Amino acid sequence: MINFVNDNDNQLKSNTSTKVWGSSSMFGLIDCNNFYASCERVFKPSLNGVPIVVLSNNDGCVIARSNEAKALGIPMGEPAFKLKELIETNKVVVFSSNYTLYGDMSYRVMNTISKFVPDMEVYSIDEAFLLFDGFENIDLKSYGENMVKTVHRNTGIPVSLGMAPTRTLAKVANKFAKKHKKYNGVCIIDTDEKREKALKLTDIGDVWGIGRRYSKTLRYYSVNTAWDFTQRTKSWIRHTMGVVGERTWLELQGTPCLEMETPKSKKSICTSRSFGEKLTELAPVSEAVSNFAASCAEKLRKQHSYACVLTVFIHTNPFATNQPQYYNQTLMQLSVPTNDTTELINYALRGLKSIFVKGYLYKKAGVIVSEIVPERPLQGDLFDLRDREKFSKIMCVMDNLNASYGKQKVKIAAQGFDRKWKLKNEMLSPCYSTKLGDAMEINVE
Repeated sequence: MINFVNDNDNQLKSNTSTKVWGSSSMFGLIDCNNFYASCERVFKPSLNGVPIVVLSNNDGCVIARSNEAKALGIPMGEPAFKLKELIETNKVVVFSSNYTLYGDMSYRVMNTISKFVPDMEVYSIDEAFLLFDGFENIDLKSYGENMVKTVHRNTGIPVSLGMAPTRTLAKVANKFAKKHKKYNGVCIIDTDEKREKALKLTDIGDVWGIGRRYSKTLRYYSVNTAWDFTQRTKSWIRHTMGVVGERTWLELQGTPCLEMETPKSKKSICTSRSFGEKLTELAPVSEAVSNFAASCAEKLRKQHSYACVLTVFIHTNPFATNQPQYYNQTLMQLSVPTNDTTELINYALRGLKSIFVKGYLYKKAGVIVSEIVPERPLQGDLFDLRDREKFSKIMCVMDNLNASYGKQKVKIAAQGFDRKWKLKNEMLSPCYSTKLGDAMEINVE
């Protein structure tokens, strides 16, 4: 494997004739290494060096792998039942996805990173873009290494950092930081010479913004690496891939086209789940839909928004071709925009009853709230008799209690207690960091 790190130096050497970008205009991309597997290892250090896979909802498919699992040839998206022999033979440790744990660990990682850089955009649960603006007199390599070490020390999660004059190049740099230990977790592309070497070693399919379809098209035209891509003319790129491709081309040339984005309120929110077992009766499906509506309401309140439209859908398993199939949904315009859990559950159950048909084995249901608007100003209704101020206070108290004592400690009766519809997660790890009952016990003799 070729590595463009100098054998005697963690950073690339650049000659004085090449273009050098100022550190004040550098972007960073920090990414957690094998995040889900790393979260499990934080609380079970004995798993270090052991192959780990994490499964999707209902323990269906592989959605995360440790490096050891990748080395065994376990592919992403592969159904777990097809890997049973491989998993048993190689003693692979399997976990159900624990999004409560992963979400909390993500918050801890991002909170630590925010102490180092004022401008930060959380891009996903395990990665964030950073803007190093005003860092002209700081050694970015040392600063970045300190950041990487601090995140690992504070959270136990290993991370890698790529820095470059554009977000797309920062993504490229991040891959090298993650792949090659000589970088000590931080790779910087700050000269034309480094950029050229990096792009020649980057497969076109690994470039951020170039999907599978465009990758196939580009290979047809002998564009196999990121460097090949930059050697095409701007007009050819525009004709082949449109304005999005042109932006990627400019970013790979070192010209920033993608700025840091501030967090935006969601325009629609969907909460849906596949059931752990197929349901035939209205009662358990109603309980599930009530929980989905409650989750949507909570998310609306967190971003201080109201929804104007609610949609409920249910369907059977489309892959069970030997069973009768049914899919239906209903959309309801709310008389007054709301984020009230009780009100949204009422609408959701009303919608479910209108589309539920007995005699089918239901596999999945969901609730979508859309046409989301800010809490203020509220567009009321002349005939609305609901005491909205009172219910708003109730929702505030409920949120505060759940924040203090644990998720769903206080909930609406319609959400039920049996949860017969819940996901299949037979290999779920404890929620070490969010549930007092799951906190680790240390015996000191």
